[in-house]
Amino acid sequence: MGTGGNLQKINSQLSKKELRRTLLQKRQSVTLLEWREKSDRLTTNIQNSVIFNQANTILAFFSFRQEPDISSLYTNTNKRWGFPRCVDKSLVWHSWQPHDTMNIGAYGITEPHHEAPIIDIEEVDLILVPCVGCDVQGYRLGYGGGYYDRLLNSPGWQTKATIGVVFDFAYLSQLPVDSWDKPLERVITENLMTTTSLQ
Repeated sequence: MGTGGNLQKINSQLSKKELRRTLLQKRQSVTLLEWREKSDRLTTNIQNSVIFNQANTILAFFSFRQEPDISSLYTNTNKRWGFPRCVDKSLVWHSWQPHDTMNIGAYGITEPHHEAPIIDIEEVDLILVPCVGCDVQGYRLGYGGGYYDRLLNSPGWQTKATIGVVFDFAYLSQLPVDSWDKPLERVITENLMTTTSLQ
């Protein structure tokens, strides 16, 4: 019995790894023009969503490895924006606004300066979550580091509104799921904004 469970877990990890590689290759093969156009449409979909317009403090991300570029949102000064810094195995969220200092942190990802004000969990209204892939139930495929898995399973974070941000080609019918995977409430692509079926 125990062995079967372990085998299933190993297979899930293998298929996640395979899928991650395929989706990243696909994403990085998108032309610059297409990437820009898809990103702009996706940004508009976020701007038009009720949940975005109701939120005051929003946690977001800077595009990395041709993730959707939604940075034109960050010029909205009516919102308070937070961005992550990788510290050990956790994400620490710092307040950021245009013209603030940036650093290149772990994995080559753009991060806020370590002395920028920290955003408290109580202040957070919405998290825009970067994804390699998402499925219709809201399950997310990340880069494999587990940073967002740990965050979204932490006390206080589990109830936060979440939107998975992903291009349409990476919005899939079903992803391999592990016990620690937590579905996101919504998924947004350049073609749609959806509330996931597990919510």
